[in-house]
Amino acid sequence: MASPLLASHLGGPQSCISAMESRRAQGWSYKSNISIAFIRNEQISDWDEQRAAWNRRHPETPPFLNDVKPRVMLVTGSSPKPCENPVGDHYLLKSIKNKIDYCRIHGLEIFYNMALLDAELAGFWAKLPLLRALLLAHPEVEFFWWMDSDAMFTDMAFELPWERYGPYNFILHGWDEMVYDDKNWIGLNTGSFLLRNCQWSLDYLDTWAPMGPKGPVRIEAGKVLTKYLKDRPVFEADDQSAMVYILATQREKWGNKVYLENGYYLHGYWGILVDRYEEMLENYQPGLGDHRWPLVTHFVGCKPCSKFGDYPVERCLKQMDRAFNFGDNQVLHMYGFEHKSLASRRIKRIRNETSDPLDMKDDYGLLHPAFKALKTST
Repeated sequence: MASPLLASHLGGPQSCISAMESRRAQGWSYKSNISIAFIRNEQISDWDEQRAAWNRRHPETPPFLNDVKPRVMLVTGSSPKPCENPVGDHYLLKSIKNKIDYCRIHGLEIFYNMALLDAELAGFWAKLPLLRALLLAHPEVEFFWWMDSDAMFTDMAFELPWERYGPYNFILHGWDEMVYDDKNWIGLNTGSFLLRNCQWSLDYLDTWAPMGPKGPVRIEAGKVLTKYLKDRPVFEADDQSAMVYILATQREKWGNKVYLENGYYLHGYWGILVDRYEEMLENYQPGLGDHRWPLVTHFVGCKPCSKFGDYPVERCLKQMDRAFNFGDNQVLHMYGFEHKSLASRRIKRIRNETSDPLDMKDDYGLLHPAFKALKTST
């Protein structure tokens, strides 16, 4: 049986507030009521209508760029403070450079955040108030694509199968059986996901957020999540476990609008990928997005910005360099260059200059890709 706090969560934001205020009367303290304000935000119930009306008034920024491709904003960020590990800021720079490259090639907008918008929803949870703010400020954007700072694009040619997601509002890497049947806390990953700009998403964020306020709320919620979810270690509530918990306990309410993607690597765990890059280069071409050439390599547990992570620092940094260079080579190929090796910062030329540069072969099809076209051909 769930604790009173988690039981109140199932009742929605208002009942969760009541439970937290009851806890406060019993002696719990909070540094601020900012996260309470997030949960008590102005309740919007007609966002779809407001957004549709706004887009009708602004046809110059349509939410779809062509028949199937939505306007997408990639959202990522990092702490407002310098990294504890001095080299970490260099890897944050590499990470954002990598994301800028993918966005430029695929015609996506990008938003990089360094501000903590809610003092209570920090850490795992900082993305929630940010996404809510962006969703309401950008009615022209159809999908927001959250990506953690420790994730990199390693397939610059892979375009997401947008036509697949027409009926869905939330797309994450995961497996139905692991989430709904096994209730496994790693049945999905929240390090890279797509969220549609709609009323459903506002309602879901309001349901997701109440487990996040730091302190007693997050600690108690973590205990319940550990008890309920398969193989979850004991630690405070995190957004990923909370996501699995909500879907597993409220599948009828939310599940039909959530797509758990495993046809390609929207999230790819680095430990099973990085040692295979040379094999991929030998046998495959970019554009596959799956285990043969992963769209995303996510360095879960490496924490290059911190002094301590879950894996040896040297191994993490070495493999992050390789992942960056693996993706960067696909960008440099457009201009006739590549890294001397996946471990090297040094560059070599791979083709000679020509007097007919527009006739040069674009090996990976990234210079003028069809998926970047604003209008489909008729």
